Amino acid sequence: MKMTNYLLGYKDMYIVQDPSMFKFSLDSILLPNFVTINKNTKEILDIGTGNAPIPLILSRYTNANITGIEIQKEVAEMAKESVKINNLDDRIKIINADINKYYDKSNSQKYDIITCNPPYFKVTSNSHINDSEYKTLARHEVALTLENLIKISRTLLKTNGTLALVHRPERLVDILSIMRQNNIEPKKIQFVYPKHKEDANIVLIEGTLNGKPGLKILEPLYVYDDDNKYTEEIEKYFSDKVN
Repeated sequence: MKMTNYLLGYKDMYIVQDPSMFKFSLDSILLPNFVTINKNTKEILDIGTGNAPIPLILSRYTNANITGIEIQKEVAEMAKESVKINNLDDRIKIINADINKYYDKSNSQKYDIITCNPPYFKVTSNSHINDSEYKTLARHEVALTLENLIKISRTLLKTNGTLALVHRPERLVDILSIMRQNNIEPKKIQFVYPKHKEDANIVLIEGTLNGKPGLKILEPLYVYDDDNKYTEEIEKYFSDKVN
């Protein structure tokens, strides 16, 4: 059943979602706050946009045109509703399509920034595939593999354009390797930890197409303090923000 909620941290912004599908998570809050945006950013693409949390948040930081592409029709419709109720139709466009096919018809070297919160898990004989198709496509590399995502990004990014991903630390070596194979130079990494003295469970990574070598490791980000409350660093993402 669809419902309309406040988008976390933005009291005047709303998002349409269905709990039976795949609701957005902290990952989709962290990525748009991590990616580097500047005054020359004109075109942004969010791949696997879901119900559009990343485009909605990005719209608070830039006046660039933002395109969200989502393979699942019902989810794409929720994204369109989310854009409409926030009066952002003039800045955010939602496309219901498979990025593997869409990018062949799109202009190459079009985007300044590509963001993606991709499926995290490879599909193997031991994979536990969810009964829900919505959740399966969101979590497992069924419709989009990491390798294809980065190859597609190489085609669609302008020279010196930025690819920003949120992923799992255990895939970091794969990400770095495939980025370099596709001339996307890793430039910035931040590890996210549930709490102090626990292993990182999220990694944010940004690379530049045809960029020069030079990787910056940001300070670690901790989600919860010892009292299981959000840390100050995370709380700032949930405070009301304006342009």
